Amino acid sequence: MARLKQTQGLKTDALVAKLLLDREGDGGKVLGETTSLAGERGVIPISIKTFHDGNLVCVASAQNNTSIEPTVSHSQHLRVIEPVKEAYVVVTSGQTEFFEGKTLDLQCKVKKGTYVTYKWLLDGEEITETHYRYIYNNQLIVYRTTSKDSGLYMCIAQNSYNKTIFQSNSSTVQITIKDVVSTPDISFTVLKEDMNYSALISCHSLSGTPPITFTLWDYDDLIGNVTAEDRNATFKIPIVLGKHLGFRKCKAENGDEIAHSRWMELKVVPVEGPVSLYYDYDTGSNYAVVGVRFYCKPLKGSHVKFEWFLNETLLPHGLGPFYRVVDDPPKQSILLLAVDWSSAGTYHCEVSDTFDNTKTIPSRRKYLDKEVLNRIPDVVVAVVFGSFALLIGLVCTCCGIGIVYRPRTNDVKPRVEMKKMLAAYEEDLGFTEFTEDTEDMKEAMVDEFDQVSVDSVNDWPWLKTRKTNVSEQQEEDQPVLLP
Repeated sequence: MARLKQTQGLKTDALVAKLLLDREGDGGKVLGETTSLAGERGVIPISIKTFHDGNLVCVASAQNNTSIEPTVSHSQHLRVIEPVKEAYVVVTSGQTEFFEGKTLDLQCKVKKGTYVTYKWLLDGEEITETHYRYIYNNQLIVYRTTSKDSGLYMCIAQNSYNKTIFQSNSSTVQITIKDVVSTPDISFTVLKEDMNYSALISCHSLSGTPPITFTLWDYDDLIGNVTAEDRNATFKIPIVLGKHLGFRKCKAENGDEIAHSRWMELKVVPVEGPVSLYYDYDTGSNYAVVGVRFYCKPLKGSHVKFEWFLNETLLPHGLGPFYRVVDDPPKQSILLLAVDWSSAGTYHCEVSDTFDNTKTIPSRRKYLDKEVLNRIPDVVVAVVFGSFALLIGLVCTCCGIGIVYRPRTNDVKPRVEMKKMLAAYEEDLGFTEFTEDTEDMKEAMVDEFDQVSVDSVNDWPWLKTRKTNVSEQQEEDQPVLLP
């Protein structure tokens, strides 16, 4: 029951009070009206309904006196709590079964209840918001759905009054999100039955909600179809060894888009030799060999079976105590070894057809131990010492050539130059006048040439004096040009 104080300060014997539900835009709706004497409270009894929720105001006016303007009280917000009942889920996105990638839109609705909060559960666990799950009021939106979003959805609606909590659980709704079938992989094995051979062609998809229908195609010709629950299908067709039988392709579908495999050549080549066996190795920090890789490779073969032997004992395929076998069919098989005392011995491999083990081709044998691997090969030693000897030979040859063709010092050269100089002087001077001097000069030259080394002409003091005398004589006796 709403009770508002009567407006004060009006000089009238009676007041008319109206209770209005004031909502924005509708100008207010009259909920009740009462008349009271001045100074008394105006009481307006109403039965509360959910539509009374909102802001209430009281308007007071003088009875039968329009000259007095009505007055309005402050608003009072009224929350009307109705206990929640009968919650249910509506799939607003449409179908309850669809393929991944689409959007799931659910709404939780109630037949009764105000001021309700909502929670969503998937298979009994509460759903929280993520970058692709969005919860707003009573709505749950899941973007880019996958098969992980499949399950039983339900919502819980709640409201409360004081400390009393009202709750309503919806019934569950099954949502099934199917994975689109992935691109199928195609391969084949060979089956020998008596003297006849068949190809078992396998089509396999890694993902996709079953059932999946697989079809096998020879270009545009349909060979067969199989509907499988485990994403695998096998087709059997007859073949001839060594003959090219064209190309085959798989198609897979589960109600959405059709997935296509690659084109596969259908040809079976029997294994042929010789079988190559070679190896390489890894070294540690001290340059010692710590690991070895053996490679086994046949000359031909499309479906090759590899077997490794140590000292004529078959090594089990896969991982062993000191080795590991890694096949790369049909090209080769690799044997990885740890170098220690347990891995020492003689190794070889044998190859055969996977569909017929009557023909086996072995490789050459190779002995291996730690000392052999870490010993310098004879070829390397020969190359190193040969290169060193060649280098020494080249150095010696160069030294011999230098000795034979080295520049030589001509001790007679200064004498020749002096002879040239004397010859020039003899034309200008009288021979008789300098005969004795010339003989002295020759004796002096012989004595000078007997010395160990002569640095320059300037070191011969007698020659310097003689040149001075000759110059003075030339100035006195100038030559005369004859007519």
